[in-house]
Order: sequence, then C-alpha cells, then structure tokens
Amino acid sequence: MPGKIMSRIKGESRKRLRYRLRPAFAHGTVCAVSTSIWFWVAFHVGVFIALAVDLISFKRRDRELSMRAAILRSLIWVVLSLAFNVLVWKSQGTEAGLDFFTGYVIEYSLSVDNIFVFVLIFNYFQVPPRSQHRVLVWGILGALVMRGVMIWLGVALVERFHFVLYIFGAFLVLTGLRMLFDRDAKLDFENNFFMRLCRRVLPLTREFHGRRFAIRIDGRVMFTPLLLVLILVDVMDLVFAVDSIPAVFAITTDQFIIYTSNVCAILGLRSLYFLLARMVDRFVYLKTGLALVLGFVGTKMILADRFHIPTGISLLIILSILTLTITLSMAATKPPPTAPADDD
Repeated sequence: MPGKIMSRIKGESRKRLRYRLRPAFAHGTVCAVSTSIWFWVAFHVGVFIALAVDLISFKRRDRELSMRAAILRSLIWVVLSLAFNVLVWKSQGTEAGLDFFTGYVIEYSLSVDNIFVFVLIFNYFQVPPRSQHRVLVWGILGALVMRGVMIWLGVALVERFHFVLYIFGAFLVLTGLRMLFDRDAKLDFENNFFMRLCRRVLPLTREFHGRRFAIRIDGRVMFTPLLLVLILVDVMDLVFAVDSIPAVFAITTDQFIIYTSNVCAILGLRSLYFLLARMVDRFVYLKTGLALVLGFVGTKMILADRFHIPTGISLLIILSILTLTITLSMAATKPPPTAPADDD
C-alpha cells in the first residue's frame, strides 16, 4: 500500500513538472542558448557606431534622400543585419542562425506596415521632407527602448506562464483577420487620445520651426508640431510592436534572438521609409500578405505543442507569401506602356 502511494505521488510530481517545464517548441525554450554579456555589449556598441556613421553621413548631405541613395542605404542595413546573422550562426549554431533570419524577415516585412502609417502621419501634418528624417531618427531610438522593455516582459511572462504563448497566437490570428477584412479602416489622427492629451498639456506653436522640437518665444519654452508628430510616430510604433513582437515567439523564445532581430529590422526602417514612401500606392496586396503571415505564425503558436512546424519550413512559407503578394502588387499597379508618338 505505501509503495502504491509513493508511486502515485511520484507520478503526479512528474506530471506537474512536465506541464510546468514543457517547452513552447520542440527546439526552443527561454534563453535556450546562454549568451555572454559581452555579446550583448558588442551588439549595442556596433548598433550605436552604425547609427552614428549613418547620421553623420546624412547630415553632410544637407538634402533629401534620392531614390538611389535610399536603395543603397537600405541595402547597407540589410547587409549589416545578414553579417550579424552569420556571426550568430557561427557562435550559437545553425538553429539559432536560422531562428534569427526568420525573425528578421518577419519583423522587416511587418515594418512595411509601419511605413504606410508614417506616410499618412507626415502627409496629415504636412511635415517637410528634411524634418521627416529627424522624426524618424528619434522615433527609432524611442522604439529601441520600448521594444527592449516589451521583449523583456514578454520573455518573462512566457518563462513563467506557458499558456501566454496561446494568448499571443490567438491575438495574432485575430489581428490577421482584422487586417484581412478591415483594410479600408481610417486612422483619425485629430481625435487620437494622445494627440488631444498633448494639446491640453503642452504649450504648442501653430507652425513648424525648421527641424526643432522646441523653441523659446518671449522667454517661454514652446513645443512645435514636430514634437506631436514624433509622439504619434512612437505611439503607432508601440501599437505595431504589440503585433510584431509576439510573432517572433512563434519562431523562438530566446531573448537575445528576439531582441536582436527586432533591432536589426527597425534600424533599417528609416532608409526603407524614404525608399517606399514614393511607392506606397503600388503595394495594394501587401497588407493581405502581412495578414496571412500573422495568421500563419499565430496558428503555429497555438498548435506548436501538438503539431511542430520546423523553422526552415516556416521561413519558406513566409517568404512565399511575401514574394507572391509583392509580385502581384507590382503587376497590378504596373503603369501602362506609353503609346509611341505618331509621325506626321
């Protein structure tokens, strides 16, 4: 009798331990790969150096980015991100390298949706092109801090409560459905809660003053509308981060991989904005593709414990969806050929 009781207690203990420590995915647990603190330091040093070089070179241009310059800068950021991907691959293994690349592709593609909203914000407030660059610089720095905090909280929740992954997955599926069936939703910047709050609290000028966020008038510090634009850009990035950060949890729960793939994606966002802002009307089906990506990764998270999809297959599906929707968008919006002039 005592032997049966002890066997039952041991069985229940193993059962509780299995449910408490059950991994979210077959290959990834929180901080599955121990990352040295020096790797974290080196990454941030590299990020700040790259940002400083980019900002100094832009300041020396003293003019708006051309299409060619925007393409070149976007490619440079992609190459730097892929170089870091190789470093992760070499130092932490093939699995971590593939996780980083897949997370980077997800974050980079979802950042295009941010650009659509940024275009609407800048057009609504009639922000001059030179001032747009300043807003994007400070907006990206704010995004780095906010996303770092959100990733830390998300990883802590997943590590303590495994069921949070199912909530993330369901949220992504619902977000994808909303994007798919509510594509014509309009953003009301004038009645935005944060805009109304800022107008009540902050002393604001009516007009822009170059690229300055604040100016002194009659001895009193006044804030320009450019500060309102910066606040709105950061708020909207925070809203998009609620979608994009949980999406990477479908690939891995390694805090280092999630954070670095996010940072690498948003670092190239500024150059990507100047590249795509002139072409925003051509991506007519991209929102559908992003909705399908969110739906896929959300479903992957929900079914992860019962039906595991390898990261390589997930990457192939995501790239196929994005390639197809971008190709269809470019084909649907291709300008008609100009008729040759008749010779008299």
